[in-house]
Amino acid sequence: MPDGLNAGSFRLEPLGPAHNDADYAAWMTSIDHIRETPGFPDGRWPHEMTLQENLRDLERHAQDFAERRGFTYTVLDAGTGSVIGCVYIYPPPGGPDRSRAAVSSWVRADRAELDKTLYNAVLDWLERDWPFDALEYAVRT
Repeated sequence: MPDGLNAGSFRLEPLGPAHNDADYAAWMTSIDHIRETPGFPDGRWPHEMTLQENLRDLERHAQDFAERRGFTYTVLDAGTGSVIGCVYIYPPPGGPDRSRAAVSSWVRADRAELDKTLYNAVLDWLERDWPFDALEYAVRT
């Protein structure tokens, strides 16, 4: 699996515990915006949690990546390195099928203009560099 993606104004790298403070700040300041993002329709996430709970979540994502169960990437500003979003690539609901992936992504509210750019870059990357036959990724309009 790819270790990341460089896409002009942003880059993706595997999400892990080292990103905890910046990741936490990014989504906690953007809860309503993320809930309005295609692919997050059920309102179950994001939900408020402590910094320690977020750390456990990031540890789980890093473990999933290491064990190839799912792949979560932090989206970093190419210039500043600040966290501006996240991309999740997991098996779709209904069981593991290595030929299909359920994908979701979000950006911070103050970087909302990058949502469609991120979507297009991730979609191109998945189609070019990943071994999936089918993707579930909420379309941006």
